[in-house]
Amino acid sequence: METKYVGIDVSKLALDFDCLPVSAAQQLANDSVGIAALVALLEDSGVERIVVEATGGYETAVVSAFAVAGLPVVVVNPKQVRDFAKAMGHFAKTDKLDAKVLALFGERMKPPLRKLADEAQRSLADVANRRQQLVTMRAQEKARLSTVPAVARKDVEQHITWLDKRIAKLETDLGNRLKKSAVWCHKAELLESAPGVGDVTTFSLLADLPELGMLNRQQISALVGLAPFPDDSGKRQGQRYIRGGRTEVRCALYMATLSAKTHNPPIKAMFDRLTAAGKPFKLVMTACMRKLLTILNAMLKKNEPWKIQPNS
Repeated sequence: METKYVGIDVSKLALDFDCLPVSAAQQLANDSVGIAALVALLEDSGVERIVVEATGGYETAVVSAFAVAGLPVVVVNPKQVRDFAKAMGHFAKTDKLDAKVLALFGERMKPPLRKLADEAQRSLADVANRRQQLVTMRAQEKARLSTVPAVARKDVEQHITWLDKRIAKLETDLGNRLKKSAVWCHKAELLESAPGVGDVTTFSLLADLPELGMLNRQQISALVGLAPFPDDSGKRQGQRYIRGGRTEVRCALYMATLSAKTHNPPIKAMFDRLTAAGKPFKLVMTACMRKLLTILNAMLKKNEPWKIQPNS
């Protein structure tokens, strides 16, 4: 069987896959036996790309198995694949058809292969994501305090106290994980040397943006979703907007920039200049977030702390 591009539609219970240039649709169970059989089937097939959609965690086991076997797997955004399917005129949607579309997406678009996170990186990201979930939950409970009935107020307050303790415990866990790794510990020291960058921002960057320091400024900005896209046609110059990217990282950078616009000289200078020019606050913050990100990216790339960054 000549197999160059493989698409795998992952669900909780099943793995539907198809391949190109010769279609060979099959379905296996999404368990250790099914995954092992799929790895054995693809190991010596000369496959160029295995395309898998991000499905909220159901894809983790099979993607990890491919990575261990040295197979060229790439995890893609489901919306991007769905838009591709519509552009190709494929409006029907079943697991079997989705697998075929994913294989076709791999053949036509050739999504770039990136180094996948190892177990330690995934574990760090899982803890950081759980912390963010609890922070969101705490904010929701605090918002309820202004309207909650008296009979339930004590319960809400106790829940907030419990959430405070759990968040603090997870932050301690994250700090310990960074300290145990010589690489992470050094990166954390570099990042936190920049004014405005604290523990929470560092946790998010190391957990959710492992590419930091390995890409150029344009690539890292686009990856996070801070690169403005043009919307021009003919003589019309439309409003530039950012889109896509990694929401968790942008949220962390936003909070860091709120501090950096006061305490970080290059960021403060940009914020003041754009504000004086009458630019909207949202645009100013986005520009400052992008500048802070590119500075941090350069620091890790050069392995230099903030204090020796020339003209940052």
